[in-house]
Amino acid sequence: MTNLTDTIREKYGEAARRVRRGEAAGCGCGTSADPCCDPITSNLYEAGEEAAVPDTALKASLGCGNPTALAQLHLGETVLDLGSGGGIDVILSARRVGPSGKAYGLDMTDEMLALAEENTRKAGVANVEFLKGQIEQVPLPEASVDVIISNCVINLAADKDRVLREAFRVLKPNGRLAVSDVVVRGELPADVRTSMELWVGCVAGALTEDEYRRKLQAAGFTDIEVETTRVYELEDARAFLAQAGLDVDAIAPRVSGRVTSAFVRAKKPAAARSCCGPTCCN
Repeated sequence: MTNLTDTIREKYGEAARRVRRGEAAGCGCGTSADPCCDPITSNLYEAGEEAAVPDTALKASLGCGNPTALAQLHLGETVLDLGSGGGIDVILSARRVGPSGKAYGLDMTDEMLALAEENTRKAGVANVEFLKGQIEQVPLPEASVDVIISNCVINLAADKDRVLREAFRVLKPNGRLAVSDVVVRGELPADVRTSMELWVGCVAGALTEDEYRRKLQAAGFTDIEVETTRVYELEDARAFLAQAGLDVDAIAPRVSGRVTSAFVRAKKPAAARSCCGPTCCN
């Protein structure tokens, strides 16, 4: 879905430019200029965490959870953030793993990468490296990281199976996946699923819990957990549907309660080897 990738890159590039102008990045994963309207990306971090990062990193946050808290990071670990944006989760991860550890951030948007580098300098964190690339093809070797985090990004990918296979590949045996993502309950109306604005807004491309579990299992993961952290009810649905220009009165009641934020956890088994056969690395 080249058009989807280009649209996401454009939207997130504009979000980074807004932050540089002193504005908030946006709402609903970058779909609106008003940060107060966002039912998905607000109130995710503790006050102490907000104080530990530059204001521009916080303004650029477009996630739906706090994967750095979810992951229970330890000193000396290597962490990879898929879709690192303005760098908030990379900076927080780097502080948690300490100087003996390392935090990578992967993003495909030049403007976000530049903003993340700037935020890292402001934070005074040295054990960080940002990589340009897509989460479907991670530019790191096999079995090179202890923990993979991601904050409301996997739902944006058109080929989620490939994303999860890549995550499995770069994790070390016993490595952990700990991501925040949007997860849906049941079917969403076709108008929602086909809306490009709601793809970019983290809703249209979201998986159901069963789909997430099946895809993680197919990639090789075990110990899979999906924990709902927030359910978006009628008024929340009206907010993100309005951003997409859809008929709010007609569609919101059919969406209410079906869109959630969730923590998704999984492990790579100790004896696992990443697949390199013709059916899983293409």
